[in-house]
Amino acid sequence: MKLTKNAHACVRLEKDGRTLVIDPGGFSEQDAALGADAILVTHEHADHFDEGRLRAGMEANPAAEIWTLRSVADQLSAAFPGRVHTVGDGDTFTAAGFEVEVHGELHAVIHPDVPRITNVGFLVDGAVFHPGDALTVPGRPVETLLLPVMAPWSKISEVIDYVREVKPRRAIDVHDALLAPIARPLYDQRIGELGGADHRRLAPGAYTEL
Repeated sequence: MKLTKNAHACVRLEKDGRTLVIDPGGFSEQDAALGADAILVTHEHADHFDEGRLRAGMEANPAAEIWTLRSVADQLSAAFPGRVHTVGDGDTFTAAGFEVEVHGELHAVIHPDVPRITNVGFLVDGAVFHPGDALTVPGRPVETLLLPVMAPWSKISEVIDYVREVKPRRAIDVHDALLAPIARPLYDQRIGELGGADHRRLAPGAYTEL
């Protein structure tokens, strides 16, 4: 499987000539969803869900489909009948040849005064886990954790403890658009030293083979 890091929380997975894109949001490239055979969206926040990017991907490939939670599906189902699928915690499905499990229900707490929205994480082929905006532990071994490294709802100690709890073979940073370049070496050092996993950071457009 080839994993390409797009900007912020978006990643592209390729296998057997097919492409799965997760969270092509407003901080990602304009063409983030183009070429996708399947698209997964973890929740409705604009940095993960951008309707324009999704529509572009769906219109470019009439066979493309979306799997997401109800709050996003309700905004797209009418435009793409039969191609938008609503999923929730515990569901399993096949998307573009990838086997996907759904884990989690709620977004992380931003502040007690901010109502929590729904959020799901996706475990792809039993190997790559994208938690969206939550520190969901999938309850089974994970080879590659896509790690939300910096967010208004987290601090670095929580990020490190999350890696320790999931115990992946490797952690690759996502959700990093708000992390200033001057802070990146500190995050790399601390997560690498204390997380207990091979910690990697990919620039947008860079890829790795899993």
